[in-house]
Amino acid sequence: MSNNNPLLQDFNTPHGSVPFDTIKTEHFLPSLETAIIAAKKDIEDIKQVNKPSFETVIEPLEKSGKLLGTVSSIFFNLNSAETSDEMQAIAGEFSSKISAFSSETNTDFELFEKVKLAKEKTDISSLTPEQKTLLEKTYKGFVRNGALLNETDKSSLKELDQKLAQLTVDFGQNLLNESNAYLKVFDNESDLDGMPEALVEQAKQLAASKGHENKWAVSLDFPSYVPFMTYATNADHRKELFMAYAQRAAKDNDFNNKKTLEEIAKCRMFRAQLLGFKSHADFVLAERMATKPGKVHEFLNDLLEKALPKAKEQLNEVSLFAAENSAKLPLQRWDFAYWSEKLKQKKYNLDDEQLKPYFKLENAIEGVFKTAGKLFGLSFKHIDNVPVYHSDVQTFEVYDENDEFVSLFYADFFPRDGKRNGAWMTSYKGQSISDGKNNRPHVSIVCNFSKPSEKEPSLLTFQEVRTLFHEFGHALHGMLANTKYESLSGTSVYWDFVELPSQIFENWLYEKECLELFAYHYNTNELIPSEFIKAIKDSAAYLEGYQTIRQLSFGRLDMAWHDARSDEKLELTAIESAALQATDLFPPVENSSTSTAFAHIFSGGYSAGYYSYKWAEVLDADAFEEFLSKGIFNKEVATSFRENILEKGGTEHPMTLYKRFRGKEPTVDALLKRAQLV
Repeated sequence: MSNNNPLLQDFNTPHGSVPFDTIKTEHFLPSLETAIIAAKKDIEDIKQVNKPSFETVIEPLEKSGKLLGTVSSIFFNLNSAETSDEMQAIAGEFSSKISAFSSETNTDFELFEKVKLAKEKTDISSLTPEQKTLLEKTYKGFVRNGALLNETDKSSLKELDQKLAQLTVDFGQNLLNESNAYLKVFDNESDLDGMPEALVEQAKQLAASKGHENKWAVSLDFPSYVPFMTYATNADHRKELFMAYAQRAAKDNDFNNKKTLEEIAKCRMFRAQLLGFKSHADFVLAERMATKPGKVHEFLNDLLEKALPKAKEQLNEVSLFAAENSAKLPLQRWDFAYWSEKLKQKKYNLDDEQLKPYFKLENAIEGVFKTAGKLFGLSFKHIDNVPVYHSDVQTFEVYDENDEFVSLFYADFFPRDGKRNGAWMTSYKGQSISDGKNNRPHVSIVCNFSKPSEKEPSLLTFQEVRTLFHEFGHALHGMLANTKYESLSGTSVYWDFVELPSQIFENWLYEKECLELFAYHYNTNELIPSEFIKAIKDSAAYLEGYQTIRQLSFGRLDMAWHDARSDEKLELTAIESAALQATDLFPPVENSSTSTAFAHIFSGGYSAGYYSYKWAEVLDADAFEEFLSKGIFNKEVATSFRENILEKGGTEHPMTLYKRFRGKEPTVDALLKRAQLV
């Protein structure tokens, strides 16, 4: 197999990119086996070192397992963006093998002894800040993964890790399968009354693609579900769609996630307690800016207190408007998007459908490229000689102002079966410096935007453009990485710092100078009218109180699952009713569940970390004030942000990096002002 397994060959492709065109599902498990053997050989070599030091132990350990990293990143990225029944069938085994190897390595007493001796014998004052961070992170990594445990507890930890690896895969697959299984087919076009013509056409295309000719269909994919809930006048249909969405992986069928997520939460708690922490949240937050659960609870409760009156006021305003237009009160969850959109149109004379012609996907892509160009001197060259995993995927070479190659960039924009919902940034190759060579990264963003129809190109809603800017901010963090060690590079930062580059990049989208770079009507080439720009700016804080409460509800739910001290309390109904009560603004909906579809915390990396979205908003609002005060394209400020934040990755403590850029610690003032919560 190794002779014809592309994963085990040198990638003879442009920039050494992944040879997606030759990789088959049957290549993954054999290449994983080979990669694990190679990684074990790396570990054995380190264990034979006679004089442990930073150079003989810590650096070789950092460079070990290269093939394993490559194979696993390709597999997991494809399992999110382009999975298949065959991939899902091996995903559990794939995860378990990696988990078993990690547990074995992390609890290897001989290896830990070498790391410990290297730490003791290294003159810290002789190290660069990055080397100090790597040394500390390596040592702590072993301790946090059980190196100090006795053999019995190490064995228990290994079992928990393997069980968690399988459970998190199960959770994600259940959610994907449940979402894909649902399709609401309408026989009559009148069932879509209220929907703009382009969205009706989209629904017709979706139905046809699923074998329903001359009918219309809506799925649970965002570009299909969200517009229906926003524009369809038939409240009964909205309710039906809402219930399907709210009951994902919560129904009594093979895809129910209730037991799976309860088991995940229990395993995480047992694991943390085995390692000497009170809860999984205590374990996670020891490596975050927030440091401990109490600080997160305090942060969430403080924002809740400030935002709740505003949220209730905003809900009341939408309810009164709906009642004036003959809607029944109290307003139900499935009514809110519809009536809040109608009120927004009235208040700001602005409607997403008016804006969409100015946000053709290709123009929006040009917009993020031009914004990055003005800020950081980057240019993007579309190429088609790099293999891709699906025909939708576009590839670009990224260059700096000196025409030096910066990064390979993949962009995957449209929903399809086998691709999970949402949007994310990832990478196929990290950045590092070795033997005097700066190895540049391969970065990808994956989104689920509205597809082009027969009548018009892909036209994005403002929210979709915002998502594009958000994910591109993450991509910049990856692309501009400039560190020696890959494990400290790009987005390898504290989890409550990782959203700063993505969220700050969204701010440019509300500025005239940025919009005028790319927002041209796809038909007439007319520049977006200044009254639309004003309306976008004026409406930026529309429902911000309500949206804040929604985000806080997710953060509180996450902490309820992961700050538990006893497994007896980890029961879905009890957790949800206790955690969501304070933030619930609508009448309860029976048989619905947030947790069963909460992929961020149960199959993503956000467990005990969902609060970081709001935490990073504090940072991004505060940081953007610097741009606002000196000019949103001010080169000096942009260079400082690039050099102190984007290039540095996780080489130093995030607060050190932030203060170096901003000159002070952040405060919530800028966020409260921007969200009009004061």
